[in-house]
Amino acid sequence: MASSFGVLFVVVVWMMMGSSSHAQLSTNFYSKSCPKVLSTVKSAVETAVSKEQRLGASLLRLFFHDCFVNGCDGSVLLDDTSSFTGEQTATPNNGSLRGFEVVDEIKAKVEKVCPGVVSCADILAIAARDSVVILGGPNWDVKLGRRDSKTASFSDANSALPLGSANLSQLISLFQAQGLSTKDMVSLSAKLLYVAEPGAHTIGKARCLVFRNRIYNETNIDTSFAKTRRSSCPRTSGSGDNNLAPLDLATPNSFDSKYFENLLNKKGLLHSDQELFNGGSTDSLVKTYSSNVKKFYSDFVAAMIKMGDIKPLTGSNGEIRKNCGKPN
Repeated sequence: MASSFGVLFVVVVWMMMGSSSHAQLSTNFYSKSCPKVLSTVKSAVETAVSKEQRLGASLLRLFFHDCFVNGCDGSVLLDDTSSFTGEQTATPNNGSLRGFEVVDEIKAKVEKVCPGVVSCADILAIAARDSVVILGGPNWDVKLGRRDSKTASFSDANSALPLGSANLSQLISLFQAQGLSTKDMVSLSAKLLYVAEPGAHTIGKARCLVFRNRIYNETNIDTSFAKTRRSSCPRTSGSGDNNLAPLDLATPNSFDSKYFENLLNKKGLLHSDQELFNGGSTDSLVKTYSSNVKKFYSDFVAAMIKMGDIKPLTGSNGEIRKNCGKPN
């Protein structure tokens, strides 16, 4: 009996130790340690977006690109050094990710309120939610308690993130690798999927360099739409590469479902956009979201929460960075 009790005691202690080092995320994680974190982040995001609306999309995309590379751990925020190459110069990120200075500003304000408490990974998660809300999208409670990674992976960023040239099966596979469903992929694609572009889909713009092949060489595209886009995107590579075009024609600066209506009319700007409605398995979802905004918002929120749960560092893992751009 004593022996059995001893084994049971060891098991219970082991379980308690395990739970403490792998604590779960919670919507009230900072309710006591930093009760003003949500209002502080929201205020900073509102200020940034009021100055430049596209920054809201940039913050949303930063969160997506963070979570898809080894989990939501703030690794995308780590700057390269002479002895370290992180994720920022990987092909899907290089020259396209924006908003780092906004994250730094938010972190500085949060540090004044409660120093050494809130991770950069959590700040990014909150800022992404606030950006969606500020631009007219749905609201949700963000689960918190992530800690920051001490490193980042250039190679993993190159392999885990989707490109604007991706086909449907590639997109589905990349999301499945993160534990996300096809439905998650479609709802998030409206706001997040493309490479080398500032912003997120219905609230962003794309560079000529990325959509040139689609408007000149693809056939599943509205002819008048292609003609309009060609006016600011020359066929010749190297000419006008950085010229921007809105990813959403109807409401380029808002968070809504007009993006899906564009796809129904073959007006997806990127190849990966139109792949969502091109005779494949996701056509029905695009039709549903184009006519049912409530359903789209509901699925988007569920997917954002699910994405935010990807391999977070919790408990004693990782650290709380003082500066989001470098490890402590």
